[in-house]
Amino acid sequence: MLAGEAILSGAATAERSQDELLETLVREHSRLVYRIAYAVLRRHHEAEDATQETFLRVVRYSSRLAEVEDPKTWLARIAWRVAVEFGRRNARKHEIPLEDPEKPTQEVISPDRSADQTIQGTQVGAALERLIAALPEKLRAPLILSAIEEMTPREIAATLDINEAAVRSRVFRARQILKEKLVQRGHR
Repeated sequence: MLAGEAILSGAATAERSQDELLETLVREHSRLVYRIAYAVLRRHHEAEDATQETFLRVVRYSSRLAEVEDPKTWLARIAWRVAVEFGRRNARKHEIPLEDPEKPTQEVISPDRSADQTIQGTQVGAALERLIAALPEKLRAPLILSAIEEMTPREIAATLDINEAAVRSRVFRARQILKEKLVQRGHR
């Protein structure tokens, strides 16, 4: 009878520690997962759905959680794959957004900036966003993870299943393309 209680007690403790680990992952990395999903999908609601699906997959594979060496990279890889899947699935749906994608969102007006500076900053930000979106996927993904998510080349390589040299090369090429496009736009 004591052995049975000990086994049940051990199982309950293991289950509790796994639940605590899951809770910690959600608490510490939910923003990262959402930002990755948003970077891929560019729609708030879809990014939220992809974030939820990412953590559902983590729960499904929670038995492997103890084997994970780098939870941040592991979650980023899952989030990236889920977001890409959502993007492919939803690409077939034709959706007309309520907001005009050509019209930049309003920035909060700073007393330190003139109206002209605010408008110019908004226009440059919107143009840069469009240029990043126009990059080929293999260049856009490492750039977003590097510049926006501030992930290291090692983390990006693990997330995208490519080597670190490829990450560095692709980020460099993406930045060069953006620089050239911005220079071209400035001379028009």
